[in-house]
Amino acid sequence: MKFANPKNDVAFKKIFGDENKTEILISLLNSILDFKDGKEIVSVSLANPYQVPKIEELKQTILDVKAVNRDGEHFIVEMQNKDLGDFAKRSLYYTSKAYVSQINRGEDYINLQKVYFIGILNFNMFSGDNYTSRHLILNKETFVQEIADFEFAFIELTKFNKGLTECTSVLDKWIYFIKNAETLDIVPPEFKDSVILEAFEIAKQSAWDKKELEVYDYIALKEMDERNMITTAEKKGQLKERAKNIAEKYKMINNMKSKGLTVEEISDYTGMSIEDIETFGLDL
Repeated sequence: MKFANPKNDVAFKKIFGDENKTEILISLLNSILDFKDGKEIVSVSLANPYQVPKIEELKQTILDVKAVNRDGEHFIVEMQNKDLGDFAKRSLYYTSKAYVSQINRGEDYINLQKVYFIGILNFNMFSGDNYTSRHLILNKETFVQEIADFEFAFIELTKFNKGLTECTSVLDKWIYFIKNAETLDIVPPEFKDSVILEAFEIAKQSAWDKKELEVYDYIALKEMDERNMITTAEKKGQLKERAKNIAEKYKMINNMKSKGLTVEEISDYTGMSIEDIETFGLDL
């Protein structure tokens, strides 16, 4: 059995954006936002339910999940694999756009409802080791959340290193699923009695149609090409830096030679071994 990678844009939207399986998204939201004691989300209406995007339209297709609960609160859930820079500003932009789009010009501000932004990131965004973080607007003096209509939650998958037996909370199990599902051959027994089991069922590629698999593979290959481009650029940068260092050492040693220093004296002065000095091909 092969499961799709939930970090893939199409797989993520298919799993969490299915309007016939909203209990999956509800469970994810409740666990990330720690909704309990009557605050739990019990229903959502998806603003952009899952549809297979056309490959030629992928650049224009926004593949995040937008939802609205029965209280009118809005939720934006975005899976982001690449650190493109300024993700904090991106999350602020999405959140503010979702906020102001709730009313038309002339309508009362009182109709504006809270917006939650949830970013699931496959890169490090913040300092520290915490793989989850919540961000609120607080009064600087009292630390009270008096302006409560914007709230942000982030999951940094790269910082999550728990094994399956260490995942005791629903949130940890969801994070484990998102990060590791593609590496599993069977559904672990720890998930058999949870809504995450339904997420595994949707992630079974054997149940996907040809068009879904085509777009999924296209995105996976595109991400692999981008990673290879970055790796190649880094290697070229390392070689360039190495060549620069060699040139600087050559110039330094040659200057010392012109001043009459011996190999031993150059070695004492620079800390380089005699063998390393001689690899520069200098006749000292």
